[in-house]
Amino acid sequence: MTWSRPACVAALLVAAALSLDAQAPKARQKPYEPEVGQPGKDVVWVPSADTLVEEMLDLADVTRSDFLLDLGSGDGRTVIAAAKRGVRAHGIEYNPDMVELAKRNADAAGVAGLATFETADLFETDLSRATVITMFLLPSINMRLRPALLSLKPGTRIVSNTFRMGDWEPDASVQVTHECINYCTALLWVVPAKVEGTWALSRGRLNLTQAFQKVTGSLASWGATTPITAGRLQGEHLTFSVRGSDYFLVVKGDTMEGTVVTGKKRAPFKATRVR
Repeated sequence: MTWSRPACVAALLVAAALSLDAQAPKARQKPYEPEVGQPGKDVVWVPSADTLVEEMLDLADVTRSDFLLDLGSGDGRTVIAAAKRGVRAHGIEYNPDMVELAKRNADAAGVAGLATFETADLFETDLSRATVITMFLLPSINMRLRPALLSLKPGTRIVSNTFRMGDWEPDASVQVTHECINYCTALLWVVPAKVEGTWALSRGRLNLTQAFQKVTGSLASWGATTPITAGRLQGEHLTFSVRGSDYFLVVKGDTMEGTVVTGKKRAPFKATRVR
């Protein structure tokens, strides 16, 4: 087959154009930028104010020995703030674009070694490894999570931005007014030990009823039954009073022991759950 001069020129021009196109750099894709109010799997995305994040970490009293798990970690700001304090922190986020953004933010902040992120469903995530859990979720989501949270190791701290967990009252709360306009309340819960039941003493019985961290009941000893007052749990630490005596106890499964203080006198106390 022979080619005419015009055909040859045209073919060369097409080949040159294809070669230049192949060598041209691809247009850079614009980095992902989330928008406030964008829909997610369970909630819309609204970032916590940085001042509120710091207050949440203060309220939980996080230390370098903690492992923090942030549920719905978004752009990673809570995880990164914890990592800047030397805390190992891990974010759970359903949106993979947000996860990649959070990883870039952690890298830019120089804390990628402590701040990690995972694309996952928070309802299918193992929470047991955490000593501190942070979240900014709707009350309905908090309530769905509540059974799993209450089953965590006693003493685990849970901090929520603004939204509560039904009739499980927070142990502490702080209102932030500096550089925070909306959603400015930090709420803390400490997972209480399970103490409801009948406990055998060396002489007598301790009967306890529990409503989260609040404890009521009675002490039966020496033929008399006396109601307890001011019963409260702070993790595995149980305190209550009976007729002027104050009890300071530590609960470990089906055993509790500690000290009874009556005036200036101190005495050891130990009880074992029998049912």
